[in-house]
Amino acid sequence: MSDISASGPKYLPPVLPDRWPLIIATAVLVAGFLMVTSLVDLRQGALFLIGGALGATLFHGSFGFTGGWRRMVVEKRGRSMRAQMLMIGVAAIAMIPLVAAGSIGGQAIVGAAAPVGVSVLLGAAMFGLGMQLGGGCGSGTLFTVGGGSARMLVTLTFFIIGALIGTAHLPFWLEQPSLGTFSLGAEIGIAGALAVTIAALALVALVTALIERRAHGNLEAEPVPARPGWSWLWLGPWPLVGAGLLLALLNIATLLTAGHPWSITYGFGLWGAKIAQGIGIDVASWEFWTWPAQAQALNSSVLANSVSVMNFGLVLGAAIAAAVAGKFAPKAKLPLGSLLAAILGGLLMGYGARLSFGCNIGALFSGIATGSLHGWLWFAAAFAGSFAGVWARPLFGLDGLSRK
Repeated sequence: MSDISASGPKYLPPVLPDRWPLIIATAVLVAGFLMVTSLVDLRQGALFLIGGALGATLFHGSFGFTGGWRRMVVEKRGRSMRAQMLMIGVAAIAMIPLVAAGSIGGQAIVGAAAPVGVSVLLGAAMFGLGMQLGGGCGSGTLFTVGGGSARMLVTLTFFIIGALIGTAHLPFWLEQPSLGTFSLGAEIGIAGALAVTIAALALVALVTALIERRAHGNLEAEPVPARPGWSWLWLGPWPLVGAGLLLALLNIATLLTAGHPWSITYGFGLWGAKIAQGIGIDVASWEFWTWPAQAQALNSSVLANSVSVMNFGLVLGAAIAAAVAGKFAPKAKLPLGSLLAAILGGLLMGYGARLSFGCNIGALFSGIATGSLHGWLWFAAAFAGSFAGVWARPLFGLDGLSRK
């Protein structure tokens, strides 16, 4: 007779949702959708809901770049990085042709293109270092804030401050050496861009697999759900591959709805500028905020900014997912070393993201998926910075493996 206890527990107590966080977050999500739709339009309301779906997916998949890269460096386990490469590849198959088309149904379509230069190289390295100290990347910071993390609220606060400082300094950095903007779709055609992008992503995945096999003799398998049936859909965790595929589809939906791919950190700089303006700092005179698009964003409601409303939705979606799963867990205790790391990490990420035109989402995911060469430079520089950050964590009393 087989021992069924070896395959898992015979009984798991029922999971009760966190009632009040669920009620409040759901009410705010519904009210937010109605308000955004009323004050702006239905398209903006749809982006708010797409942000909510992104937040729930990120939370249930624990899909952060920070922990996955740290596991690759410390444990030589690349399951998360391979899921990231698959996610970007699937998105690229749709997004490179869409960007090349220029418009769909009257909706203009643009990619996440940026110059390949010193600004990206330095900023991405700073971001990679900061995300290991801060405990989360751009998306990771938001979805963990939605899950109730007080530490990540500190990281987010200084992320916003760093992004604001970055807007003050970006014109200087743009004067540094640069090769200009390169779109693979425009340079080598859609077929060539897809071939190069998929091949490069596959090569990264292969390298992680070879390193993992050499270190462990096997590739780590997806964990088996602890609970039977379909309860994992609302309790989590979701398989990384499944979460990555859903994130790819949601990024494609963002591109079709907003006319640009998923981005996160531009919203932080805008929030910082509006707060600074509110306390009497004349940010409107800063060169960055005199550029037409930036001036328009600064002088308009934050609800008119698609990146901001998606960020708001993302936090609420993560909060709802956490509450449904009974995992909404605010933690106020914050040791001094961890607090200092959160502050420094947030500042580095905010400043670095502004210099490098995005974070792991706006520069890496959306950049590569829309064929921008700067996305690959961002990836290499940010991974190098992240490598340094992994080994700097113990200086602040942080371990090297906690997954955010």
